[in-house]
Amino acid sequence: MTADTATDVFEDHRPVLTGVAYRMLGRIADAEDVVQEAWLRWSSASREDVREPRAFLVRIATRLAIDRLRQVQSRREAYVGPWLPEPLVTDFGPAVPDTAEQAVLADSVSVAVLVVLESLSPLERAVFVLREAFGFPYAEIAATLDRTEAAVRQLAGRARHHVEERKPRYDVDPAQRRDLTERFLAAAAGGDIEELLALLAPDVRLVGDSDGKCKAPLRVIESADKVGRFLYAVAHDQVQDLDIRFLELNGAPSLLVLLGGKPDSVFQVDVKDGLIQCVYIVRNPDKLANLAGV
Repeated sequence: MTADTATDVFEDHRPVLTGVAYRMLGRIADAEDVVQEAWLRWSSASREDVREPRAFLVRIATRLAIDRLRQVQSRREAYVGPWLPEPLVTDFGPAVPDTAEQAVLADSVSVAVLVVLESLSPLERAVFVLREAFGFPYAEIAATLDRTEAAVRQLAGRARHHVEERKPRYDVDPAQRRDLTERFLAAAAGGDIEELLALLAPDVRLVGDSDGKCKAPLRVIESADKVGRFLYAVAHDQVQDLDIRFLELNGAPSLLVLLGGKPDSVFQVDVKDGLIQCVYIVRNPDKLANLAGV
């Protein structure tokens, strides 16, 4: 295999490697570091004996992601306030023509699922991502993790049960989420507190991620009244040179707030039964830098 061919093969599989690494780590920079390290190992490896490059590369990336996850878990224990995944621009486009497959990929990268995955062990998370998001056979996952197939099936069952038990049940209709997100923005920006409260479920939750680096709630806010009044106060905090854009992040319609042309915050809502059940706000500047060019 020539150097040019090796590069082409790696680039063909880069989206899968990045997808696995991001779902494992929840940070774009960490995922990119894993993929870069996988490239270095691939480019220096003896590839003549590699019969299935995709399996070989996924094995490298997954093991690197497990090692990286074990390293960053200690940092997350010192994280200030709630932790949310770094917003990821998602546009599965023509590369994933099957609607059902798009739904699986979108769900596996959703904020709600990635938050639940944080509570899995690194091995459980790897098995869940490879099996549930990408449909890898148990035998291939076993080879990737150097475990028996029986052990992998046990890990998969435990991880699936854990996720299903903890994952909130939200509606996934993108048109409804877009509509409620637009109404949410209009009510907050227009100062219509009654309309804002009417959009919120009685037990709505607001989760803010800042790592203490800018203003954001350091605890989860619960109840329509408290969430509504917090959002009302945020909307009426007079700020110059503010711009708001719609885009798809983590498989869902989201609001990107720009101040002076720079990303300031991301808002996303989860919806059920026509009401907003959860509001996510990411303000940690380290997690917004990747959106500067959007």
